[in-house]
Amino acid sequence: MIAALTLAAGPVIGPARAGALEDALAAYAKGDYATALALWQPLAASGDPDAEFWLGALYDLGRGVPQSLDTASRLYGKAAQQGQANAQFNLGQMYETGQGVPAEYRWAAAAAWYRRAAEQGYRAAQGNLGALYATGRGVQRNYIEAYKWLALAGITANVEFVARQMSAQEIDEAKRLVRDWQPRKER
Repeated sequence: MIAALTLAAGPVIGPARAGALEDALAAYAKGDYATALALWQPLAASGDPDAEFWLGALYDLGRGVPQSLDTASRLYGKAAQQGQANAQFNLGQMYETGQGVPAEYRWAAAAAWYRRAAEQGYRAAQGNLGALYATGRGVQRNYIEAYKWLALAGITANVEFVARQMSAQEIDEAKRLVRDWQPRKER
């Protein structure tokens, strides 16, 4: 099960969609999953990435619906393809843990989804991507990239650990990458 369930700021949205999303989020926060489900389903069916993410979260956690990691990963995948950073992160976690997704290329897929969310400024994805670079899982081990992503995520203890593996020149390069980094929104 994936626990990261925060809605990233998205584009300006129309009043009807905004109202339905807000009403669904309010229902979700109160534990009224049936109402949230009823409001998110038509939006998700029309391809709304935020509704697809939240509907995926219901299936991921089994709230108001029978838990189905396969359904959750499918919905996260639809939203992730549209640039929804929360869905990209959760899909990355599903690949990292091997839940609800194909087993082949699981580490590489986790790294790819974390990267897309990390590049948008999603801190948890930055931390997870940094850890993958530090260990070489799904990506070639690269301490400069590990340092960069861990520093952007604010995980000081891990940055210090990685720095002990690096030369002074590599640390300088990593610090420059951190300083020059800018988020890139996909949508």
